[in-house]
Amino acid sequence: MLPITIIGGYLGAGKTTVVNHLLRNADGVRLAILVNEFGSLPIDADLIEAQDEDIISIAGGCVCCSYGNDLTLALMDLAKLDPAPDHVVLEASGVALPGAIAASVSLLQGYTLDGIIVLTDVETVMEQASDVYIGDTIERQLIDADLVVLNKTDLISDDELQGVSKWMRDKAPRAETICSRHGAVAPAILLQSFLSQDRGDLMLPAHDADVLKSQAFTIEEAVDVEKLAEGLASRDLGLLRAKGFVDPIVGVRCAIQVVGRRWSVEDASPDAPLGLVTIGRQSTFDETAILSLISESAL
Repeated sequence: MLPITIIGGYLGAGKTTVVNHLLRNADGVRLAILVNEFGSLPIDADLIEAQDEDIISIAGGCVCCSYGNDLTLALMDLAKLDPAPDHVVLEASGVALPGAIAASVSLLQGYTLDGIIVLTDVETVMEQASDVYIGDTIERQLIDADLVVLNKTDLISDDELQGVSKWMRDKAPRAETICSRHGAVAPAILLQSFLSQDRGDLMLPAHDADVLKSQAFTIEEAVDVEKLAEGLASRDLGLLRAKGFVDPIVGVRCAIQVVGRRWSVEDASPDAPLGLVTIGRQSTFDETAILSLISESAL
C-alpha cells in the first residue's frame, strides 16, 4: 500500500514552502508530489533535474506530477512508476477541502491515507475564519485536519500564539498542532515514511530538539493491536506520530500508523522489525503512559 498525505490550507498559508522543505530533506525517501498544475507549486529551481509536460524529475529520486482534472488517473499512473515512489504528497489548492480529497483517495486500490496536514498562517487565520466569504472554507479545512501546522509563528507574539492555539483546539478538535517558522517542519512529523526504528532520533532536526521528542519502544509480546493503536491516538497521550510493527494475539504481523487522532492497522510483512517509534512534544511526552498502554494491550 502506497501512503498518501494530503497537505491543505488556505492561500498564503505556506504549503509551497513546506513541500520544498520536504524535498530538500528527503534523505533517500522517494517522494512523489502531486499538484493541480505545475504553476501552482513553484519547486525550487536548484532541485529540478529534468522536466517535460507531465512530470518534473527532482534530485534524490523524487518527482512532481500534475493531476489536472483527473486525480484518479494521475494516482493510477503514479503507481506504475519504476522505481515506485515511497510516499505520495498531494498539495491541495487553497480553496479545496482536504476531507473530500481523502474520501476520493480511500476508494482507490493500492493507496492508504497517511494523514491530512493543514497549514495555517497564524497571523491571519482567526480573521480569515470570521470572513463571510472564506470563513466556511477555513473552518471546514481545519475540521478535516489530523495535524495542523501553525506556520509563520515568527510574525506574532507569544501571547498571540497562545490565543491562536487555544482557539485552534475548538476549531480543529481532531487534530494535534505543531508550530513552525518558514515551513520548516520535521519530515518525520508530516510523513510516516520518515519515521522508523532505523532512523530514530536522527530524523528530528537540531532546531526541533528542544521542542520534540522521538523514542522507540521494543514490543516482543503479542498484543491487542487495535487497542494499542487506538490508545496511541488518544488525546491523553498527545502524540504527533507513531509507527510500528507488532504481532497480534491472533493473526499475522501488523503495521500500526498514528497521526494525531487518526490510526490504522494493516497486515505487514512477517519480516518487518518488531517495535514502535513515537514522536511527541518534549513538554508532555509521557514514556510511562506509553509503556503502560503497551503492557495493558498485551494482557
